[in-house]
Amino acid sequence: MAILNLMIVSNLPPPGVSLPKSRIGRPTDGKLVEQSLAGQRQAFDELIRRYQRQAVAVSYRLLGNTQDAMDITQEAFLKAFANLATLQKPEAFGGWLMRIVSNLSLNFRRGRKLRTQLSLDGLIDGNDGTTTDRRADPVHQIQSGEMGERLQEALRQLTEKQRTAIILFTIEQMPQKQVAGTLGCSVEAVKWHVFQGRKRLKEILKDHL
Repeated sequence: MAILNLMIVSNLPPPGVSLPKSRIGRPTDGKLVEQSLAGQRQAFDELIRRYQRQAVAVSYRLLGNTQDAMDITQEAFLKAFANLATLQKPEAFGGWLMRIVSNLSLNFRRGRKLRTQLSLDGLIDGNDGTTTDRRADPVHQIQSGEMGERLQEALRQLTEKQRTAIILFTIEQMPQKQVAGTLGCSVEAVKWHVFQGRKRLKEILKDHL
């Protein structure tokens, strides 16, 4: 599809520099989504222009590689375009797109890192991250195999925000503030999602702990 032959910019804005604010008179995101669904090619082009820098920046924070972030951003726009009709609130396009970017980036990162073991105690019983020793205890490590598969299945049963918070904060060891920025919520909300996610994991995996 020619409309998604993106020209992603590589000169990302420096940390702490905000993106330009919307100009007066420009159509809203909701209007552009409606026009895109009606077949107006230039409307989705405008959405790409508005969000490509932010999307690359979010992916870059998760991956640490500019080219990978640009590739993920391309894939995210393709996925957004293909699923645009499922967006219930057109005005929320930006947040919806960033969730797609985050999920794709995390999937890519996990595939690249290829972990062979996780610390179950650290994943489920950790606190807010200020005192927990995250080094894996050999006695309690989850070896790749049946238990690892059960853990992955348990993670899939969490809500999207619980699962993402657990993965970003506990597994990826990202700072809470950065997790909050990725999820679009407060640091306190991140703590709550992690707490509730761990509680739910305990319930699901109680027969294996």
